[in-house]
Amino acid sequence: MAAPQARWSALLEMLTRDGRIEVEAAAAELAVSAATIRRDLDELARQNMVTRTHGGATINAIAYDLPLRYKSARRAAEKERIARAAAALVKPGAVVGLNGGTTTTAVARALAERGDLAEDGGEPTLTVVTNALNIAAELAVRRHVKLVVTGGVARPASYELIGPLAADLLAQITLDQVFLGVDALDVAHGATARHEGEAGVNRELARRAERVVVVADASKLGQRAFARICPVEDVHVLVTDEDAPAELTEPLAAAGVEIVRA
Repeated sequence: MAAPQARWSALLEMLTRDGRIEVEAAAAELAVSAATIRRDLDELARQNMVTRTHGGATINAIAYDLPLRYKSARRAAEKERIARAAAALVKPGAVVGLNGGTTTTAVARALAERGDLAEDGGEPTLTVVTNALNIAAELAVRRHVKLVVTGGVARPASYELIGPLAADLLAQITLDQVFLGVDALDVAHGATARHEGEAGVNRELARRAERVVVVADASKLGQRAFARICPVEDVHVLVTDEDAPAELTEPLAAAGVEIVRA
C-alpha cells in the first residue's frame, strides 16, 4: 500500500472501526514502517481528521462521514466492475439520474467512456441529472451528455447538493433510470443513507425514475443506516460485486430485486 491517499483512507477506516489506533499495530496491519504511519497520522491531524495521541490517534467527530476523496480507495476494483455493469444497462437516448458517492462517480465515468453513446455527430445522446458536483464537473466536458444539475446546498463530505432547491427541480422532471449509491441496503429497511439531507434528495430521484438501480458492493448489504431513501419494494435492480455472499443477496432477490453481479 504505497500510495499515501490509500494509506490515509485505510487509517481512517481503522479509526472509524475502532475509535483509536496505535502506531505499531497500524504499521503491522498495513505492512509499512512505524515512521510512515506517524507521518500519515500527522498529515491527517493537520487536516483535522484525527487527533494525535501519544503513540497513535483518535478519530474526530467530524470524520464520522469521510470526505469522498478518502472513500475512493475502498474496494476500488469492485466498484469499477460494478460501474461498468451498471453503465451497460443504459440505452442511447436515456435520461438517467445519479446521486453522489464513489460508486456512482465510477458509473458516470463508465458512461462517459461508452463509445456507442457518442456516435451521433457530437449531439447529446444521453441526459444525466445529478446532484453531485464532482460528477457534474466530469460530465460537463462530454459533448454527448446533456447535463442537468440540481440546485441546493453543497455537502463537503460528498459534494452532493441537498435541500428544497434540489427537490424543486426534481419535481419537474422524469427519469428512465436512477443509479443510487447507498450507505446500506437490506430487506427490512430498504435503501438507506447516513445523512437525512442526502436521503431526502435521493428519495426524490427514486420517485422520479421508472427504474431504480442500486449500485453497492457487498459491504453495504445486510446493513442499515439512519435515514431511509426508499423501501426495498421500490428497488428494481441491485448491481453488486461477484463475491457478495448469497445470504445477503438471496433475501433481496426474494423481495423482487434483480441481482446483477459484476
